Amino acid sequence: MGNRCGNRDLVTIAAHIQGRARIREGRVREGLALLDEAMVGVTAGETSFGVTCWIYCSVIDACHELHELHRAREWTLALNAWCDAQPQFSGAFSGVCRIHRAELLQLGGAWADAVREARLACEQLTPQGFAEMMAGPAFYRLGEIHRLRGESASAEEAFRLASEYGWETQPGLALLWLAQRKVDASVAAIRRALAETTDRLVRSRLLPAYVEIMLATDDAAAARKGARELAEIVEVYDTAALHAWSAHARGAVHLADANPEAALPALRHAWRLWRDLDAPYEAARARVLVGVACRALHDEDTAAMELDAARQVFARLGATPDLTRTDTLIRKRRVGDVAGLSPREIEVIRLVAAGKTNQAIATELFLSEKTVERHVSNILAKLGVGSRTAAAAYAFDHGIR
Repeated sequence: MGNRCGNRDLVTIAAHIQGRARIREGRVREGLALLDEAMVGVTAGETSFGVTCWIYCSVIDACHELHELHRAREWTLALNAWCDAQPQFSGAFSGVCRIHRAELLQLGGAWADAVREARLACEQLTPQGFAEMMAGPAFYRLGEIHRLRGESASAEEAFRLASEYGWETQPGLALLWLAQRKVDASVAAIRRALAETTDRLVRSRLLPAYVEIMLATDDAAAARKGARELAEIVEVYDTAALHAWSAHARGAVHLADANPEAALPALRHAWRLWRDLDAPYEAARARVLVGVACRALHDEDTAAMELDAARQVFARLGATPDLTRTDTLIRKRRVGDVAGLSPREIEVIRLVAAGKTNQAIATELFLSEKTVERHVSNILAKLGVGSRTAAAAYAFDHGIR
């Protein structure tokens, strides 16, 4: 009808809706081609003001939903230029644009700029009546950046406001609670979010955090299941970021299963994908696990180089929690060659040497007390000693601090 009537608005709207429908069907390449077609008229200035606003927002939203980061960047830059050329352009729609901009700035490592954009979005959207529904994602984005910087109180307040405006606060809040050692709350929150989510693309945003939380709480079976589901989603929605998340999850599970040989190729693949997507924080997180895998394969020199490279990125970004964890890994000496201790057992013996009880160790490592008892028993057996005191002496003698 649009072609018959020479109505460019209608043609653009139709192409855009067909594109989003095909993506939902898993026909991703066809769908993205149709979205590109819709954007041709928009960027050429052939569509009306209202349709231009709508298509820009919807196409960028589709790219974010699909984790199609290259197009998300391209169209966000185009939208920013278009907005800047509209002197009358302010208020709610401009605030929504800032949310997209903040997310891409965060991904690219410009965290200070991302915070500025997210705060401006919050300010523009909160007094806008009906548009207040979009204040939720603005506050969520702000909370995520605070979380990554280790600003727990600010992150929690931003997530609270996101929830107040009706936005789902997971997986960010569950990861924050994990960092705060609120283990039960973290596990319950991420499980609840997955239980009520059926959309595969939405689940793909939850599953990387789910795998991370399950591994941190020693529920390897659940983590393995989450990684498998993420791999199944990638088979349908074939984008680089999804492949990177899936490879990272797969590698982390292999590490937990004491299989560094299988972990290393997956983790290097994740690192390369994040590097090519210009996502330094995610690339550095993958690189930390590459270092852990190298250490498990007795290549301490390569492990040290990988960990140091990741540390430099975290320091530049201001990712305080990751910087602290990486410093701890760098200080570790490789003792498994001598004693056959697993990475988790090394963590436990370090805390035993520090004089901590099983209950205190369980709290610090997010484990059950029974699991800690099992680790201590295995450590004593591997070291051939009969007491915690002797195990602590071994730790001191071998530089496990």
